[in-house]
Formats: sequence, structure tokens, C-alpha cells
Amino acid sequence: MTRNPLLATLLPLVADLSRELPESERYRRLLEALRQLLPCDATALLRLEGDHLVPLAVDGLSPDTLGRRFKISEHPRLRALLEHPGPTRFAADCGLPDPYDGLVEGLHGHLEVHDCLGCPLFLDEQPWGLLTLDALDPERFSSSDLDNLEAFASLAAATVKASQRMLDLALRAEHEQQRADAYQRASGDQPRELIGQSKAHQALLREIQLVAGSDLSVLITGETGVGKELVAQSIHANSLRRGQPLVSLNCAALPETLVESELFGHVRGAFSGAVGERRGKFELADGGTLFLDEVGELPLAIQAKLLRVLQSGQLQRVGSDREHHVDVRLITATNRDLAEEVRTGRFRADLYHRLSVYPLRVPPLRERGNDVLLLAGYFLEQNRPRLGLRSLRLTREAQAALLDYAWPGNVRELEHLIGRASLKALANHPQRSRILSLGLDDLALEQRRPQASTAAVGDGEQIDGDDIGELRPAVETFQRQMINRSLERHAGNWAAVARELGLDRANLNRLARRLAIK
Repeated sequence: MTRNPLLATLLPLVADLSRELPESERYRRLLEALRQLLPCDATALLRLEGDHLVPLAVDGLSPDTLGRRFKISEHPRLRALLEHPGPTRFAADCGLPDPYDGLVEGLHGHLEVHDCLGCPLFLDEQPWGLLTLDALDPERFSSSDLDNLEAFASLAAATVKASQRMLDLALRAEHEQQRADAYQRASGDQPRELIGQSKAHQALLREIQLVAGSDLSVLITGETGVGKELVAQSIHANSLRRGQPLVSLNCAALPETLVESELFGHVRGAFSGAVGERRGKFELADGGTLFLDEVGELPLAIQAKLLRVLQSGQLQRVGSDREHHVDVRLITATNRDLAEEVRTGRFRADLYHRLSVYPLRVPPLRERGNDVLLLAGYFLEQNRPRLGLRSLRLTREAQAALLDYAWPGNVRELEHLIGRASLKALANHPQRSRILSLGLDDLALEQRRPQASTAAVGDGEQIDGDDIGELRPAVETFQRQMINRSLERHAGNWAAVARELGLDRANLNRLARRLAIK
């Protein structure tokens, strides 16, 4: 009994529909089966992307074909295939140029394709792409091959649809895992306590409680290291959205080319390396809170797109025209003066007003009095079990030094200082006493808090407090002096300077550029 060749070809492909196969392997099997059914020199599967056709798999064509993008307006045969709903055969004497001329693998010389078939693939009645077959023999194909190709195309469309659904399921599973991870962080890990008893700190806590129950956008301002991210976590933890994820993004930690994709997501093929669809931070935070740290670092072009999302709740992934609706509460933070950035044209005024519906200033550590000792106690207790000690404490002289220090790096600097001093103290006591005291030498503090009557304006120069003038130039002069002195101490090692000042390396580099420090 002679077996139907069409049926023999289709049955393995039907079986493949229920198997978990990589997309590339699924498409390879598809083209291999097509060449068994309709022997020829080359086959290709192409996906329609805008006004181009992108090869996803080829069999019998040179490998570089996969890197080509065939613009439909420049290839009349491909355009003709898309315009005809069924299979099309081009006669050997057809005058239309073939896009695969010279690309047939394993052949040398200028060999043109003489016989070719093709048909469009439809998914949900929408054109998805093409199947093409090419032969050097001008009489290879016949009219019966058109019927076989039409039957095969239906299964090819099912194969493509199955592959896309599996990819969508994988992406959805990845998205749900990201959401679950974010939810677990939001509900399982309690945010670090905001420690302090000073009037400035208590006023901040009252502000957090006041704004947390609303859905207002909050702009958290303050110097580097004051704990702006902890404030954002506290707002979310006390909000009506606390059962949903808190998703964070440091806008300064990404190159400009990736910020848009991280925020809004992208579709497959949107840019080099975009091998699949990806949801951005806005979609991951849907129903919850999105925290954008260092928002002042966003490029102007991204600022415009961020404003649109805040105004309409609609976003588009990079490379897509499809709208996605999100319900997100936005909390942002910056150590820049955004009002000044608006005046200089580096930040959009309309976005600034959208972000700062409820501005919240986090006071620097030098304004919080004895809170520095409470925080020191917290960090000492964190380090104690790590070092295997029963007690880790500060001498009276060390406490006085902490109170007298200016804390340019704020709470982060204090945290790093306590960790560093604890290690030094332990190294200086090789007998490993179970009770260890940190002294002045262990802290190694060099800069004292400026007195109220004077302010440093340059190396060794001081002026009377009544002559200080505007705050911003004085602060920049102070920052410039600190960085230059630290560079001298560390022989120009920027990484060491960042550690000493309690700053992120990228933030330190940006600050140095703004202060014209080389």
C-alpha cells in the first residue's frame, strides 16, 4: 500500500505540536519536512515586521541570509506573495528579481534561481509571514505542488502559532515570577526601621504617615546617603498598596540606551539583543508602587515618555504600537535640586510638577543631633554577631567625635564607618576580647563639624558666617574641597574616594564632572 506523501510529511509535524521544543528546532523541522514533501534547493520561513520580512529559519541558503532584512518595497516577488492569499508560482521566464539569487548554499559562481514557489502564512486571519521554496531547475515545480504547499501552509501556521504561544507562556511565567519575587519582597521582608528621636526625624515620620494613605506622587529629596529608599519603602509599607509589589529602579545605574526598555519594556526585535518580549518596571509594578531613585538623571527624551504614562496611565513597549494600561503609584527620589534643573533646562517643568505633588525632604544627619548615636548603636549591633563578639560599643571619646563630625555622606557614611572601624578594632586586639570598644583611632575621623560662625570656602580658607552668601555655591565649594582632599589621600584612586565618602561610584563621577574636578 502506497503511503500518501503529504500525510507522511504532516504527521510528524502534528506530533511536534504537543512537544516542548526550542523555537529554532521547531522551525528547522518544519523546513526539513517541507523539502521532503517538495524537493528543492532552498526553503525559508520569514516573519513580517512592519515593512520588512525577517528570516527566522532557512534550509539550503547561506547562513548570512538570517541576518538580512528584506524590505518589501524593494523585492517585488516577496510583495506579490504577500498580496496573494494562496500559493504562487513564478515562471522560469519571470522578469522579477529573486531575493535569493546567489544565496543558494554550496554553489559557486553567479547562479540565479529559476523556479520558485511561495505562500503567505496567516495567524488569526492576519498576515504573519511567508514560506518560500526555490530551485535552480526551471521545471522543478508543477501545478500539483501548489495544492500540497497550500495544505502544508495550514500546518506551518499552526506550528508558528504553537511556538508563539509557548513563548508567550514562558514570558508570562517569567513575568509572574518577577511579580511574585517583588510581592515577596514587599510582604515578606519588613523594611528597615527608620531610627531616630530628633525633632527633624519625628517630623519626617509624621509626613510619611500623612502621605502614605493617599495615592499622591511623592518626590523624596535629600543629600546622598540620607536614606531616601528607606523612606520610599516606609511609604509603600503604610499605603493601601502594601499587599502589592514595590518595584525599584535606579535611573543612574543604567546607560541611556537601556532606560526606556527597563521602564516600559520592549518587543522582540525592537533593538539588537531583544530576542523576546519583556515587560518593563511599570508593568511589573501594576497595582503597586514604582520607586525611581535618582530620577534627576533621566534623559529629556525619557522624561517626555514618563510624563505621558503619568498623565494617561498608558504606555507602549519599545518597538510596539500597542497600548498597555497600568495602575501604578509613583515615588521618586533625587539628591539634585530639581527646581534648579528645571531653570537650567535639564529637567522638564511639567514632569517636575507631576512628580512633586507631595515633596518630602529627608534631613541630613548633621541636623539630627543625637540620632547619630542611635544609628551607630544599630550598626554596631549589626556588626557584633558577624564578628563573633558579645558586645561592641563606643568609647565616650568616640561618641563625642561622632557627634562633632559633619557627615557629608550621611547615614550611609556612618554605616560604612562603623563596619570599617569594627574590623580595625578587632584586628588591633588579636586576643579577640568578647567585649570590644571602638575608640578615636578606630574611627579615624579627620573632618570636624564646621562651627556656626565660619564656613570653609577653599583649601585652608575660611570666611565669616555673615559673608557666606548663597547656599548652593558654598555647598559646591565644600564638596569640591572634600573630594580633592580625598583624592590626595588616595593618590587619585576614585574607587577609594567613593568608599571613603560613602558615595556610589557613578554618582561620584557625575558630581565630579559637575564640579569640574578632573
